[in-house]
Amino acid sequence: MGVVILAGGTGGAKLARGALDVVDGGSLTVIANTADDLEIYGGHVSPDPDLVTFWLADRIDDRGWGIEGDTFNVMDGLRALGVDVWFNLGDEDLAVCIERRRRLDDGERLTDVLAALTGALGVRATVLPMCDEIVRTRVKAAGRWWPFQDYMIRHGAEGPVEDVALDGVDAATAPPEVLRAIAGASAVIIGPSNPIISIRPILDVPGIREALLATTAPVVAVSPIVGGTVLKGPTEPFMHWAGLPLSADGIATAYDGLLDGLVADEEAPGAGLPVMVTDTMMGDPAARARVARTTLDFARGLAGTR
Repeated sequence: MGVVILAGGTGGAKLARGALDVVDGGSLTVIANTADDLEIYGGHVSPDPDLVTFWLADRIDDRGWGIEGDTFNVMDGLRALGVDVWFNLGDEDLAVCIERRRRLDDGERLTDVLAALTGALGVRATVLPMCDEIVRTRVKAAGRWWPFQDYMIRHGAEGPVEDVALDGVDAATAPPEVLRAIAGASAVIIGPSNPIISIRPILDVPGIREALLATTAPVVAVSPIVGGTVLKGPTEPFMHWAGLPLSADGIATAYDGLLDGLVADEEAPGAGLPVMVTDTMMGDPAARARVARTTLDFARGLAGTR
């Protein structure tokens, strides 16, 4: 039986890479958020699935995104032509996005395109998009609505979050591969990703939350809050918008009704569920494997409690 990880950005990708050192790649499935995707430079950019893929392929760059050792000749060339290069992509990274766009234009499902691309990069695990339809996150801040990447990069994620919308999610459907993976899992792990903008889009795809509620596998979340703060990304303003404290209790509340357990570096007295308190820092391969092993052992210890 397999292990399923729900992943958004860096935290989920790191946990997935740690899990690859703990379980056989053939039994590991990562379901990735695609609501951050965008079309630019003639390519279809899929930041979260690609981040997971590059981590699993051991091709992630030291800067934390993109392909190791990538060059930026195309971006430099566009700037020389006067193009506003506000979203930076390396040359190899752009090649992945252009090939994804070509395959999608040829009528392939995003699920199948991602399988082809991960295969070409030698990834041993399965990486699935949350859906094949177009779903896009928009954020309201400073009195206006922003596409997610515009909010993060052009607006600099400044100011309080006023609202969040998921365009197209109601018309989306969970791919059968996603539902099969959840149904056949021995454990489902929600990675330490932003619960509002990274994991909520996955859960809001019709069919996925229902599958998680129906599975007999334990569902465990890993808190992205480390030492009372967030290591990377804008989790704090989105938690504040959702009325949730920046704590393990806040993470448990964000997933209310889905979890059988929580892994965090602090107690969560208000969670009302089992909590494994452990060091959740994943700064090197040994730490990533340790957190993945601890989480899986904890989840498997909850088997039969549903």
